[in-house]
Formats: sequence, structure tokens, C-alpha cells
Amino acid sequence: MSEHDLHRHVRAGFAVLTVSDTRNEETDESGRIAEELISNKGHQVLAYKIIGNDKSLIQTTVKEVLQNPEINVIVTIGGTGISKRDLTVEAVSELLDKKIEGFGELFRSLSYREIGEAAMISRATAGTINGKLVFCLPGSKNAVGLALNKLILPGLGHIIKEANR
Repeated sequence: MSEHDLHRHVRAGFAVLTVSDTRNEETDESGRIAEELISNKGHQVLAYKIIGNDKSLIQTTVKEVLQNPEINVIVTIGGTGISKRDLTVEAVSELLDKKIEGFGELFRSLSYREIGEAAMISRATAGTINGKLVFCLPGSKNAVGLALNKLILPGLGHIIKEANR
């Protein structure tokens, strides 16, 4: 097995944070899908929360989750569009040490193939905070599945390794 293959099989601890003023645990289908996809690949969801569309609340929650040494990856769901209530990108971007520009670019490219020109208004983004990964995903079930299945989970071991160099 090559070094690249070894890093593909890392087991990570995740936090899933759904940012919404309207969803609850019963109606958060995107959060459930994220938990299922993450778990099915052998990773653990160590924290799951639904938080309101409030910039300081988003930042406080991300900082709290980062305190858990077992969490390597935070996935936020929702708040990446262009409406006045979409605050996740602003909140998280202020905390990032490094931005992973390619994530948003690839996500929008893949999304365009599925939903057409509406993909251009997604501000999906990613980056690192103290060597931990943060991915900000749109709130739709399809977007969560696309990001996790095509971008995040397949290359996670390599991305974690690079973030900690």
C-alpha cells in the first residue's frame, strides 16, 4: 500500500453544525445525511448541533467545538448563499488560518453539472483553524451529499496530513 493510500484510510472525528433558524433535529435532513455519510466511511461524529443564523453564535460554537482534541473536521451546513441571513461564510472566514480555495471552486464546478447556473451563488468554502479542517456547505441535501462524497471524504487523510505539516 502506498503512502497516499494509507492516508486515504484515516479515521477522523467530526463535528456537524447545521446553521438554521427553522430546522430542528427532526427536520434537519441534511444534518442526518452528513452524519450517515461520515459514519458509513468509518469516521465518528463527535458533536452535532443546530445553531441559529447569528454570526457571534456561529463563531462561539466553532471555537467551542475546536476545543475537543478528538475533532479533526468541522462541517457546517447552511448559510452559504447570498441572502441577508446567510452569515456562515463571514463568521467562519474570520476564524480561518488558511483558506482552501480549491474546495469552493471544485464544489461549484460539480454543482453546476447538477443544478446549472444557480451554483454560482453558492459561497461554499473551506479552510483550516489550528490544523483542523472546516468545510462550509450549503444547506441542501444534494449539496451535502455532493461535497462529502466527491470532495471531502475521498481525500480526507491527505488533507488532514497537509493541514498538520
